[in-house]
Amino acid sequence: SVFISTTSIFITLILTINMFYKVVFEDGSYCLRLMGWIHSGLFYCDWAFLFDPLTVVLLFIVTCISTLVHYYSSGYMLTDPHLIRFMSYLSLFTFFMLILITADNYIQMFLGWEGVGLCSYLLINFWFTRVQANKAAIKAMIINRIGDFSLILGILVMFVTFKSVDYATVASLTPFFKTQTVNFLNMDFNVLSLICVFLFLGAVGKSAQLGLHTWLPDAMEGPTPVSALIHAATMVTAGVYLIARTHDLFLLSPFALNTVAVIGAATLLMAAFTAMTQHDIKRILAFSTISQIGYMFLALGVGAWASGIFHLMTHAFFKALLFLAA
Repeated sequence: SVFISTTSIFITLILTINMFYKVVFEDGSYCLRLMGWIHSGLFYCDWAFLFDPLTVVLLFIVTCISTLVHYYSSGYMLTDPHLIRFMSYLSLFTFFMLILITADNYIQMFLGWEGVGLCSYLLINFWFTRVQANKAAIKAMIINRIGDFSLILGILVMFVTFKSVDYATVASLTPFFKTQTVNFLNMDFNVLSLICVFLFLGAVGKSAQLGLHTWLPDAMEGPTPVSALIHAATMVTAGVYLIARTHDLFLLSPFALNTVAVIGAATLLMAAFTAMTQHDIKRILAFSTISQIGYMFLALGVGAWASGIFHLMTHAFFKALLFLAA
């Protein structure tokens, strides 16, 4: 099981480096349509993969760190009787993360989004005989549900407005709806601001920002490689990826951008101060992660898109290493 999973992800890493070179240095973006998926009335959703600069950067981070964590786990979990189950969960997590970042539309992205939430639950609860691990896994699942429900609402409003869930279609239609309002809960809101706030709340749940952050420190009940892969490097940065991916919408909604910046700034201060009062080293690193992601949200909120993603990349590597060293 160790050999199959580690070799598979290593081959994926080599293919990713090739794709990274093609997209970044040969200056091309690729969209690969595999097949039709959901067709119903006006609703068209294909199973397609998008490779643009943002995607390949995230792909490189996920495959590289996942390869190293798989390799590390082969030694770390060697004496565990459930090693096979552990490796299968790790590989399943990487699969869903790749679906999330290579998706061409919001529905496919949401499939990966839910998948990584499921794997997070399975991996936090890996040592299921410990009551604390059960509690932490259920807590993570429930708090993530709040964010996911908000994300679903955002996608629904988006479909009602644009009649599409395709990244490219939504981005190209956005300027025409700049002043349009929509009635929600008997109040009129700017439609772009409403979509952005819903998407942002989804990102807050996944990235453990202020208000929905309490699950991440408790998630340290899982084995250390899980903390390194999911709760530091890849899954918790999915919220940052979502906002970067939908930057066309956010740029036309100053209110939403300001919200992202303010929540990010509040989170980075709160988490950094909280980390000072902790005694368990993994909890300290967890609060540090929350704080660092607050920095990324702050960068996105002030329009420094490249800086936010650059910090996402550097943080993924040094925080995964910190966890494995801890």
